[in-house]
Amino acid sequence: MQSQQSQQQHRKFAAVFLAFIFILATVDTAEAGKKEKAEKKVKKSDCGEWQWSVCVPTSGDCGLGTREGTRTGAECKQTMKTQRCKIPCNWKKQFGAECKYQFQAWGECDLNTALKTRTGSLKRALHNADCQKTVTISKPCGKLTKPKPQESKKKKKEGKKQEKMLD
Repeated sequence: MQSQQSQQQHRKFAAVFLAFIFILATVDTAEAGKKEKAEKKVKKSDCGEWQWSVCVPTSGDCGLGTREGTRTGAECKQTMKTQRCKIPCNWKKQFGAECKYQFQAWGECDLNTALKTRTGSLKRALHNADCQKTVTISKPCGKLTKPKPQESKKKKKEGKKQEKMLD
C-alpha cells in the first residue's frame, strides 16, 4: 500500500515538475517575442518623415488629384508613395491651392486707382504647405447702379397667356 502511495506521490511530483517547466518555457518564449518586436520598432524609426508634394489635379485646376510622398532611410521598405487628394474649387488659387484664407469685407473704392481691396488671414494650410500669413487682393470698382427689379416668372407667364387669348 505504501509503495502505491509512494508511486502516486512520484507521479504527482513529476506532473507538477513538468507543468512548471512548461510554464517557464512559455514565459521565456513570450519575452523573446517581445524583444523581437521592440527591435522591429527601432528599425521603423530609422525611416524619415514623409515629405509630400503639392496636390496636382487630374484635370483642370481644382478637384480630385494626386500628390507624391518621399522619405529617406536605409532600412525603409517604402520610400515613395502616391496619395489621392482634392483641391477645393472655391479656394483662391492665386495664393496656392493648399492655402485657405479668411477674408474681410471689401474696402471702399480708391478713386485714384479705381480699385477696392480686402485682406485675408491664413485659416488653414494643407500638408504643411508654405503659405503667406496675410494676403491682399484687389478688384476694379463696379458701377454703383441699382439693378432693375425683374418681373416674377409667374407674371410673365400670365401675360403671355393673355396675349395668346387675344390673338
